[in-house]
Amino acid sequence: MSIIILLSTLAVWGLVHSFLASHLAKDLFRLRMGDADYYRLAYNLFAGLSFLPILYLMESLPDQVVYEIPSPWNLMMFGGQLFSILMLLIAFLQTDSLSFIGLRQLFEKEKSGALVTRGLYRVVRHPLYTFGLLFVWLTSTMTQNTLTVYIGATIYTLIGAYFEERKLLVEFGEAYAEYRRKTALLIPWLL
Repeated sequence: MSIIILLSTLAVWGLVHSFLASHLAKDLFRLRMGDADYYRLAYNLFAGLSFLPILYLMESLPDQVVYEIPSPWNLMMFGGQLFSILMLLIAFLQTDSLSFIGLRQLFEKEKSGALVTRGLYRVVRHPLYTFGLLFVWLTSTMTQNTLTVYIGATIYTLIGAYFEERKLLVEFGEAYAEYRRKTALLIPWLL
């Protein structure tokens, strides 16, 4: 039953999150509220806060251990998670991080972003997704609930990457098409 509850909750969260990320939602917001300078910040806050109930359910629903990696392998996995956090931070800083969060829009008019193809973005088009997924899958103690949430989050990330690719192609045109031809989506030299 925990699996059904978690997957249902993730599906609802994913649908709402995806809708709010769309141009349609932002345009509707603009029609109702006027200027959307704080939309990105509100979106990010909502996304983070609305995920907290999923984390709560993951911890509070009946659960059982699927596997537990013994020492020293669990320490290596933890090292991989630390590496993932470092790479997430680097990838985040290689973008316009203030705009990504939504803070820059509070002080400056929102403008079209620049296509970032340097640093980690030279190796994969979505390093935040790559290292976010690497972080969760390097969990050394996997329970039924964490496995369910990680599978759901992975599926959502892959679907999100598909739609984000379409959005970026519209936004950046041939420059993004060329970048796609040269650079892997998530896994260097593979996908």
